[in-house]
Amino acid sequence: MSPGPRNRPPLSPREAWISDGRQVLHFRPTLWDRWSQRLEVTSGELLPDQPVPLLKRRWELSREEALQLWAETRQQGWQPTTAQWQPPQDPPG
Repeated sequence: MSPGPRNRPPLSPREAWISDGRQVLHFRPTLWDRWSQRLEVTSGELLPDQPVPLLKRRWELSREEALQLWAETRQQGWQPTTAQWQPPQDPPG
């Protein structure tokens, strides 16, 4: 048996960042169980005089929609990057 493709998306949730040099997208798992997988996507705009991107929009996508958005941005030349801001913390409890 040969091993499967190595470029498959991860099966477990993982945070990820991607940027085109002007904008940043942050993908963060919010719900991950056997029946439903959702990710929160936050967009930010990189400003030359600011250390942290200006947060523009936040929305939630299914795992499939998030994978599609990631693939489309990669095709447009976006590159994975390091964390650009501190993500919000889940409330205790």
